[in-house]
Amino acid sequence: MGKKQKAGFILGLIVLLMSVLGCKKKQTSEINGEPSNDLVQFEKTESTITVTPTKEPTPTEAPSHDGMARSLLTGEWVDEAVAKQRPFAVMLNNITFANPQSGIGDADILYEAIVEGGITRLMGIYGNIDPSSNTAKRLGSVRSARHYYVSFADEYDAIFVHFGQTSYAIKKMKKLGIDTINGMQGVGGNSFYRDNKIKKPHNAFTSLKGLQDAVEKGKYRTTYKENYEGHFAFYETDTDLKGDSAQKIKFKYSKVITPVLQYDGSTKEYLRFQYDGPHIDYNTKEQLHFKNIIVQFVKEWNIDKNGYQTMDIEDASGDGYYITNGVLTKITWKKNESTKTMRYYDADGKELTINPGKTFISIFPNNRVNDVIVE
Repeated sequence: MGKKQKAGFILGLIVLLMSVLGCKKKQTSEINGEPSNDLVQFEKTESTITVTPTKEPTPTEAPSHDGMARSLLTGEWVDEAVAKQRPFAVMLNNITFANPQSGIGDADILYEAIVEGGITRLMGIYGNIDPSSNTAKRLGSVRSARHYYVSFADEYDAIFVHFGQTSYAIKKMKKLGIDTINGMQGVGGNSFYRDNKIKKPHNAFTSLKGLQDAVEKGKYRTTYKENYEGHFAFYETDTDLKGDSAQKIKFKYSKVITPVLQYDGSTKEYLRFQYDGPHIDYNTKEQLHFKNIIVQFVKEWNIDKNGYQTMDIEDASGDGYYITNGVLTKITWKKNESTKTMRYYDADGKELTINPGKTFISIFPNNRVNDVIVE
C-alpha cells in the first residue's frame, strides 16, 4: 500500500470512528431520558408558554332552611314553631319619665300614635321573646289601652297586653272579641309587677312567664288562626327602591314629642332619637333601629273634652309613605276592621312589598302632613 493510500485509509477510519461514537452518545442520551443541552433549552421555552386551565368557581350553596319558615312580622327566617306562634301586642309608656323602656328593642314592629295631652303611646308587636333574654324578665313599663290600638293589634291576630284602659277601649275590645291580658283585672291580674323605684302609674312591668301564665288561664289560642295571611308582603332579600331621598325623618306629633329617625348607610337601617338623645332599650343599652318605616296618614280628632283621640280606621283608606334604604315612596292604605285586614299599596296600586326586618309605623293626622319632615 502506497503512502497516499495508507493516509486515506487512516483518515477514513478516524471519520468512521467519530461517527459511530456520536451515534452511540445520542442513543445513550435518548435511552436514559436525558436530552442534550439543546433539547433542555427547547423544553424550557415550551414550558413558559404552557397555559393551565382555570378551574370553574365552586357555586356557593344556599343556606338550608329545614325546619324554618318566614316570620309574618319581619319576613326573616325563624324556627317553624316560632313562625306559627301568635304574637303579643304590648302597650308601652312613652313619656319622658318612663324612658328608657325595657324590652322595646325586641319588638318586631313598633307603633306610635298621639294620645291625649300631646304625648304619644307606643305598641310593640312581639313575635318571639327569647326566654333567656332580659326582656323575658322585664318588659315595660306597660300602660293603659286606647281603642285604636286595640284595632291595630287585631290586625296581627295578636293577644293584646295592657295595664288599664279607657271606656272607649273596653267597648272596642268587646266589639272585636280580642284576647287581652289586663294588669288590673281578669287573667292578667298576677302577670305584672311594680318596680318601686319608679313612681306610679309608670312602674308596671310584665314578664314572659307572666304572659304565658295568663294565656294558660285564659285558655287563649297560642298559634295563628288557620286562615291568617299576615300583615305584609316581603321581598326575598334586601332590595333598594327608586324614589325620593329620605335620610332623616322628623315627626312633629306635638311640642312635647318630636322623634327623629336617622338613616345609617353602614347598616342600611334607621336609628331612632327622641327627647334630645338616642332612644335606648334599658335592657340592652342599644339604640332602637328599623329596616322599614311606614307613615300612615289618618283622619284623627278629639273624641271628648278630655282630649282623648279617635280615628277613622274602621272602614277607611288613605295615603302614606314607605321608607327603606334611604328612599321614600308614596303609598296608599285600606283597612276593614270587620274583616281584621289592613293592606298597603304602591304607586301602581299593587300590594306593597317591604324589606325583611323590623318596621316602625307612625299613625299621623292627615291634616298635618307637613309635620312629617323628610330630608
